[in-house]
Amino acid sequence: MRHLVTIIIMGIVAAGLLTVSVSDQFADAGSRKKIHFTQTITSSQDPGRSGGQMALVFSPNEGTLYDGSITYAASEPVQLAVLHEIDRSDAGGQSVWTVDDKKFYAVSLFDAAKSGSLEFTGAALALRSDGGEFTTTVSVDAWTRGQPAEILVQRLASQKDEPASLLARANVPAIIPMHKGIYEGGKILYIITDSSNREYAQDLSWRQEWNVELAEVLADAPDDAVQKIFVFRNGIKGDGIYGFQDDLFSAKPGQDRYSALNSVIEVTWKTGQKEIVFESVADIIAAENGGRVKFKETEIIINTPQIVWPGGQMQVRPDMNITDDMPYDGGQVTEINSDEMTVTFVAHRGWGPDGQTIYYIATDATPPRTAETMGVAPSPASAGLVAHQAAVDLFQFKNGIRGPGPLGFQAGIAAAALGDENYSPMWRIHIVEWNDPESARLLETQADIDAFRAEDAVSVGIARPTNADHIVNCPFIDPFQ
Repeated sequence: MRHLVTIIIMGIVAAGLLTVSVSDQFADAGSRKKIHFTQTITSSQDPGRSGGQMALVFSPNEGTLYDGSITYAASEPVQLAVLHEIDRSDAGGQSVWTVDDKKFYAVSLFDAAKSGSLEFTGAALALRSDGGEFTTTVSVDAWTRGQPAEILVQRLASQKDEPASLLARANVPAIIPMHKGIYEGGKILYIITDSSNREYAQDLSWRQEWNVELAEVLADAPDDAVQKIFVFRNGIKGDGIYGFQDDLFSAKPGQDRYSALNSVIEVTWKTGQKEIVFESVADIIAAENGGRVKFKETEIIINTPQIVWPGGQMQVRPDMNITDDMPYDGGQVTEINSDEMTVTFVAHRGWGPDGQTIYYIATDATPPRTAETMGVAPSPASAGLVAHQAAVDLFQFKNGIRGPGPLGFQAGIAAAALGDENYSPMWRIHIVEWNDPESARLLETQADIDAFRAEDAVSVGIARPTNADHIVNCPFIDPFQ
């Protein structure tokens, strides 16, 4: 028994059907309504047969019969198929078309021809072919019995599949070491991804055995976009950067002043002082004022996104599997392993300004509502970077070629890459929109964007979700190190 299964469901326009309104096509005659139209239809894949094509003229509607005549001319020989509603118990021994395996329709087939006419009575009507895509022009003069809300005929032109960018390894895991910190007596777990100072980046890379990238432009970040981290050069042994007590932070996610960018203050105990473990910034400032410790303001900025903080942590995706077609939202972390002191991020693939492959992670963002959607920490203070050179442009696509980008289209293009003088992990997001999406092409460089923008093929504008300044902390990394 041939089992024809269709995914075309009454009333769902998005399934590739065109609605012909009752008021335009019907002349009321009590419980019967007159239907008359001429349409050109392009076939689409018959979901019940491998390689077959179908052009649906009337879709089945429960309790409705169509009675009349059809005249057709097709681009290749086609079979007319009339469907008749039957009980499930009567489905054996005949060709059947079923919707969701609940309603069953027997199929009456007629000899294949490129043109013809037929009088029919049935619950649905279609043209079929075992060959490739075909077009057909149909003229229908019929009555419908029953009270259907609408008659559905297949779209005049086939809905072409949207082009897609199938990047290999579009999303991959990045396992990054974590460090311990303290905020107001509470535990913090954080990562270090970037430094404004080359020597500091090299030293931290050696200490954590994972690359800290150079981002010199962070040195000029405005004060209101930077918090403070206190690291200890001596004192009580612990898990701080230099092997002494855990590092102290001046803010945490959820506070308006939080930013992942930190100005490094090195703390040294003075000779003869009784060493203790400081639990808050207020305590250590009091100790410095009292002459017990010495501060060295290094003027070095490091990017230290917090993964776990008092009262919260980054959202962990419910599924640890990382795939090329996984959704962008719902969290950027698949595992926080406090025993091994590692966190596994989803590293997203994109392009640098000259088309080179880059990978980045997303750790925090502003505005907070956008951060929540992305599954990252909110960092309101980062908004101070929106008009500053410490943030760099990242172009994401709103339409065009389907792909792994955050909006469901092609991967993004950055205005800087690792090793560039203007590289920064702090990204000012721009939205690229094709003025005619059907003419979209795959863009791989910033020059591509500029060229198509000059031709008025694309529009580019700065992203302002919820009408607020938008900055995302997206450190570029090597996930394969």
